[in-house]
Amino acid sequence: MSETETATLAGGCFWCIEAALKELRGVESVVSGYAGGHVENPSYEAVCREETGHAEVVQVEFNPKIVPYRDLLEVFFTIHDPTQLNRQGPDIGSQYRSAVFYHDDEQRQTVEAVIDDLQPLYDDDIVTEVEPLEEFYRATEHHQDYFEKNPNDTYCVVNINPKLKKIRQKHAELLSA
Repeated sequence: MSETETATLAGGCFWCIEAALKELRGVESVVSGYAGGHVENPSYEAVCREETGHAEVVQVEFNPKIVPYRDLLEVFFTIHDPTQLNRQGPDIGSQYRSAVFYHDDEQRQTVEAVIDDLQPLYDDDIVTEVEPLEEFYRATEHHQDYFEKNPNDTYCVVNINPKLKKIRQKHAELLSA
């Protein structure tokens, strides 16, 4: 078994982030869930009503010898707009905010460096929150592997397929065979 690390990322709907990051070589698992709120074991409905303070996140287990954390972050920033506050595309609300929940000081330093490097590429300020992970709550099974289970769902076709196309073009060297 390989030595892995964990990243917890929020960039809009967790279905979109999950589907894109699963394509990367060195990613061993991607689990949809919630982080950054103030309620234990939040329900999807309560998160959607913005009652819990949580963001929809994915928790990624990856092998840093195959896909370094910085590369993972660069793909993450490719598949969402880090300048949009509390929204991504058609999804509006604080649960769709851009955030990186770091697991240690090295991750915090890396994400801050990546944001500093990327900021000149944007006209607007990057609003991605950088916070320590306090607790991750796994979403229900219905929300896991959503794109794989529902590739023809209208939301998936309209929102996920363009993200997959983008990473396949921009990060082809990082993709699984």
